[in-house]
Order: sequence, then structure tokens, then C-alpha cells
Amino acid sequence: MHVTNPAHLATTGHGATRPVAAPGAVTGGARRWLRIEGLAALAAGIAVFLAQGGQLLWLVPLVLAVDVSMAGYLRGPRVGALLYNIAHNQALGLLALGLGIATGTVAVTLVGAILVAHVGMDRLAGYGLKYPTGFKDTHLGRIGR
Repeated sequence: MHVTNPAHLATTGHGATRPVAAPGAVTGGARRWLRIEGLAALAAGIAVFLAQGGQLLWLVPLVLAVDVSMAGYLRGPRVGALLYNIAHNQALGLLALGLGIATGTVAVTLVGAILVAHVGMDRLAGYGLKYPTGFKDTHLGRIGR
């Protein structure tokens, strides 16, 4: 792996350097636990979607539709990170899920299930919430490293 930013290098004790996570990135065992939580959220979101009558045919397109929020990056990294993070956090999905269940509104429940599943899928893949410094800078580390 090629690292050009010296801030992302650490000395190994033998005079060599190795890449390290960006400041603020979750690493090690905690990162693995977040990915396991992502798998659980993905499975739970899919289960709720199907249990509430969501059609399997629509599952993949709807889960991927959440990424429309990336269009905010057309206005720059700050706006992009804000819009992306609004759509890609468990709070919004769980709020919609709870509201849908509490009111008996299946459509809202399905939206919540899709959001929970999508965020879970992203966390499982190692994609985190974005920092305003750039699309690849996330709380789970730099994408592609």
C-alpha cells in the first residue's frame, strides 16, 4: 500500500514505517464490532421489510436508492457529508421504523427498514459516516485503505 501523507505513518520500532488510520477513525476490535453490528442491522432491516409485506423484487433497488444522498457532493464536501450523514445513520432509520410501527403505517415502517438495512450494509462493507474533508474520509477510516 502506498501512503503519501506522512501524518498517516507510524514508526514500528525498527526504523520502518507503517500506515495508520486517519485521526478519529475507529480501528481494531471496535471496528470489527461495528461491522458485525452492520451485518445484524442489514439482516434485521431485510427481515422487517419482508415481514411488513415489502416485495423482494423491490428490496435491492430501494436499498440502493438511499445512495441518492451522495448527490450532495455536487455542492462540495461539506454539503455532501451533511446530506450523506443524514441518510446514512441509524437514528433516521430507527426513528422511521418506530414511528411506522407505533402508528401502524406500513409505508413508513418499510422506509425505516430500508434505511436500517442500507446503513447496516454500508457498515458491514466498512463505509462510515463522512467527514467534511472529503468523500473517502469516514469514521471507519479512509475508504480504500
